[in-house]
Amino acid sequence: MASSSSSTVTDLISTVHHDIIEAHILTRLDGPTLVSVSCASAHLHELVSNDILWSNICRSTWPSVSRTIPDASRSFFSDVYSVLDTAASVSDLDRPFPELISAVDIHYRGKLVLSRVAKTETTTTWFQSSPLRIDMVDTKDTVETPIKRGRWTEDTCRDLEQHLTLSWIVIDPIGKRAANLSSHRPVLVQRNWISGEIEAKFATVVESTSPDETVECGITVVTCGEEEMHVKDVSLKVEKMEGTHLNGKDSLVILRSVIEGKRGNGRRRETESKKRHHEFMDKKRERKEKKMKTDLVFDILTVAFGILGFGSFVGFCLWSR
Repeated sequence: MASSSSSTVTDLISTVHHDIIEAHILTRLDGPTLVSVSCASAHLHELVSNDILWSNICRSTWPSVSRTIPDASRSFFSDVYSVLDTAASVSDLDRPFPELISAVDIHYRGKLVLSRVAKTETTTTWFQSSPLRIDMVDTKDTVETPIKRGRWTEDTCRDLEQHLTLSWIVIDPIGKRAANLSSHRPVLVQRNWISGEIEAKFATVVESTSPDETVECGITVVTCGEEEMHVKDVSLKVEKMEGTHLNGKDSLVILRSVIEGKRGNGRRRETESKKRHHEFMDKKRERKEKKMKTDLVFDILTVAFGILGFGSFVGFCLWSR
């Protein structure tokens, strides 16, 4: 019965002129819905494969893309919308990668707050040897937002956790691939008790078979202001488990492993990203505690050997008299 009903609906749709479907139906749908529609029939699959349709979807979903890849296609949407499942093993490290493009969009309650593009040269000595940090907001400038600050409460953080969204798309212009490093919504929102600023963190954990190689691509958004919040910092870093940040050369390998990695359904991006972030932080705390215990044992042994050595020296001096 269900199969018969589905066939009837498909037959009815096929009687609608394709111009009407393209101009008045498909243009009103978002990317994930279009993917589902394309599986309904061969006719709809052909209509949904229109690159102009997907280019418009990409530009409306991520406004910054129009300044980087104006002719973005369905494959670009698939790259950016999907979530990382497994990082790829980058074998062709010698392949040219002279420039890394970052396209960033921040929304609050669906309203665009910030849309910017940054191009980072990757061949300079400074980039390769220094800790990676890509900034989207000048330190001397701030970006206005529609977010009302007022008196800070726990509700302030909860509001940002629910309604602040961010996408940070990294693009490999040579390999023509891209990936979204953001968790879409924050994995953590907290107040800096020293400065009074509110910090929202978005993240993607890049797991490895070796715990020593598991890292987190963290994006920090710092807001300030008394009555209305202003964005004063949006930056990307790649952090190792022990808390240090990777330099540009090593970070580039990580970013390429994400871009070329195996992808999954982007609908679970938020839950999966938050879960992986909490697991990363738990392992980070465990490692820190283990190091502290090891250092404590080492300090105790050092003091014990020092006392033993001093006692032996004193005993030797008394005996020699």
